[in-house]
Amino acid sequence: MRQKIFRNMCLTALATVVVCALLTTLVYYADFEGHMEDEVREETAALRPAVEELGAAYLEDLAFSKNRLTLIDEDGTVLFDNQADPAAMENHLDRPEVADALEHGAGEETRMSDTLSEQTFYYAVRLGSGQVLRMAVTTDTIFAAMLGILPWLIASALAAVAVTALLSNYLTKKIVAPINRLDLDHPDDNSCYEELSPLLTKISKQNQAIARQMESLREKQEEFTAITENMSEGFLVLDHHTDILSYNTSALRLLGCPDASADGRESALTLNRSSSFRSVVDGALSGKRSQQLLRENGRCCQVLANPVLREGEVVGAVVVILDITEREDRESLRREFTANVSHELKTPLTSISGFAEIIQNGIVKPEDVPRFAGNIYSESQRLIALVDDIMRLSRLDEEEVNLPQEEIDLTELSRSVGERLKKPMDDLGLTFSVTGGGSKIHGVRSIVDEMVFNLCDNAVKYNRQGGRVEIAIGNVPHGVALSVKDTGIGIPAADQDRVFERFYRVDKSHSKEIGGTGLGLSIVKHGAAFHNAKVSLESQEGQGTTVTLTFPR
Repeated sequence: MRQKIFRNMCLTALATVVVCALLTTLVYYADFEGHMEDEVREETAALRPAVEELGAAYLEDLAFSKNRLTLIDEDGTVLFDNQADPAAMENHLDRPEVADALEHGAGEETRMSDTLSEQTFYYAVRLGSGQVLRMAVTTDTIFAAMLGILPWLIASALAAVAVTALLSNYLTKKIVAPINRLDLDHPDDNSCYEELSPLLTKISKQNQAIARQMESLREKQEEFTAITENMSEGFLVLDHHTDILSYNTSALRLLGCPDASADGRESALTLNRSSSFRSVVDGALSGKRSQQLLRENGRCCQVLANPVLREGEVVGAVVVILDITEREDRESLRREFTANVSHELKTPLTSISGFAEIIQNGIVKPEDVPRFAGNIYSESQRLIALVDDIMRLSRLDEEEVNLPQEEIDLTELSRSVGERLKKPMDDLGLTFSVTGGGSKIHGVRSIVDEMVFNLCDNAVKYNRQGGRVEIAIGNVPHGVALSVKDTGIGIPAADQDRVFERFYRVDKSHSKEIGGTGLGLSIVKHGAAFHNAKVSLESQEGQGTTVTLTFPR
């Protein structure tokens, strides 16, 4: 804007100087020419009486006049000329000014030179004798006059441009300064040129409209971000070059790059270079709905990709990433559980079927029948215990326990469990103790009893001859803790993370000797989850195990 104002002012000044100079020249020249013609007429009129009386003799005395004097006869013959030889001059009867003078008494004519640099004004009058007296004055033409003042015109123009440049620079800064100081964020608060008021009013209205639109967009963006960032599922919006247009952090986490950033329209293929991910993206960008399983860092994700179409053309893709690790683990556990249940049920049933078949075929001696019947009874009891444990786990899994909750004194319950396990503890010479007291929780008594019983039962079964089983109860910052400690064989470090799985046994041969369903610790784990309690295990192989239940208040 400043340059435009500066340039326009300089051009205006230059044009003004040129136009003024030309107009001045034209006016001056016209005035000069008028005065010159008047002088020629007056001088001719003054000479006329003397020439009529004395003739050419009088003109000879004026031979050195600055003006050209010519005396022409009636037939056009030149009788006298003060600047040329009359005898050498052609007939002047066809000259316009001469013809007008002979006809009307006076005539005048202006003729240009061949170079247009000079012009001659002729004025002729008819004398009483019939002859014609003509006076001529030669002057510069308007073109020559203008060429004469051209250097002065150029100098004046340059001077004008220089002065105008200085003034223009100053005035431009002065004009533009208030505009540069405008606060377009608050147009109504500006005090500027009145001509800018409509513009500032329009800007103010536009700012208000833009502010409303930006606030609406911000709210929608916050809503969108709040929704997407709190999704456990990941999503990516890609263009047809696989560049990322939008994403959430779950997508980066599930693709195995939680610390990465997808800003700057980075290609999605840089986030995960597996063939499965590339295949699903390429499939969507080719116009087909695609899905693949992606296994990364111990997790299993299902990747779904759909093409985005615009006027029938694929312009991008939407990729959704679902973490199905837990579902896959559950499916794996279900298959493993089914196989383990089948195996655990088949073992006692096979024993029962075999003993019954032997008795049925009469192979057993009469005195051995009670022993075989005892084996059948023992295996059937084991089968019943297994089914009961499975049903307990099933109810805890489905949270279908409708038993009433009550206040439970853990010290009293622990001593009751100790009484029920007195016989197996006496057989091994174990010492049983309960320390702490006054700690109560709110829960289902039968489930808590089953949990403590299973812990104590394992502490007895896997203990050493003459060992100890110690139950410690006490308050902790976040609730009530119950610990069952034994001095048994302990659990290897490699097996400690798996002992709470169903049917998992550390020492399968020893477990078979001492019985049990392999579901005890799994029941403890599910019972703790039902009561929002935590289970922790500490064990050292050959020195014993401590399992701690922490119940919330």
